[in-house]
Amino acid sequence: MSNRKRSALFTLLCLCILIPTTLILGSRLKGRWYYLTSTLIVVEAMIPFFYAFEIRKPKAGELVTVAVLAALAAVSRGAFAFLPHFKPVVGIIMIVGIAFGGEVGFLTGAIAAFASNFFFGQGPFTPWQMMSYGMGGFLAGAVFHRSWEKWEKKKLFPVALGSFGFLSVLLLVGPLLDICSLFTMSSTLSWDFAIACLSSGFFVNLTHSLSTLLTLLLLGKPLLAKLKRLQSKYGIWER
Repeated sequence: MSNRKRSALFTLLCLCILIPTTLILGSRLKGRWYYLTSTLIVVEAMIPFFYAFEIRKPKAGELVTVAVLAALAAVSRGAFAFLPHFKPVVGIIMIVGIAFGGEVGFLTGAIAAFASNFFFGQGPFTPWQMMSYGMGGFLAGAVFHRSWEKWEKKKLFPVALGSFGFLSVLLLVGPLLDICSLFTMSSTLSWDFAIACLSSGFFVNLTHSLSTLLTLLLLGKPLLAKLKRLQSKYGIWER
């Protein structure tokens, strides 16, 4: 069985068996069962990405590249800590996903979230941040990894990439983090609290989206050129 088929089979097992089993068993617990269940599901949803990465048997140079880029993304989060909610980190993660593919983008985002929380503080929100940042890199890779050079020839790439990053953070990455707050801040779940939680995070997500837009507009093309040159020179992530 090929690596791709094994990865797909493992993903199906997680989605069709592991996550539903967690939901069924979690619903039988007393108290705030939804908090533990939601965190477990987030962790289980990340497992196929790490498995797909590991099954490719990455070379030492590829692992070092991911580590350096994740560290760069983590540092960018800390460097702008003086500006509330202004975080270039997702923009850098998206660039990595575009250059090397969605799986590498997801892994870079997850590691960056985990590493940066050693400065900002680890907590029950860490798996949610790993998932949300990783999804930003994965989606950018899924959309632009094989087509960004065509967009660049049309001179539309910076606008298309910036718009994609803005909407992704506003509609996906930010709301995922808000859902984490929904589970951790309330003793009971209700639609009123959910609406209040999501609406209160809108302007936070808007600021985060604008920072991602600026990062992609300013760093998208030059950083992508450096990463593609690195790829062609050393043969990393060409498989």
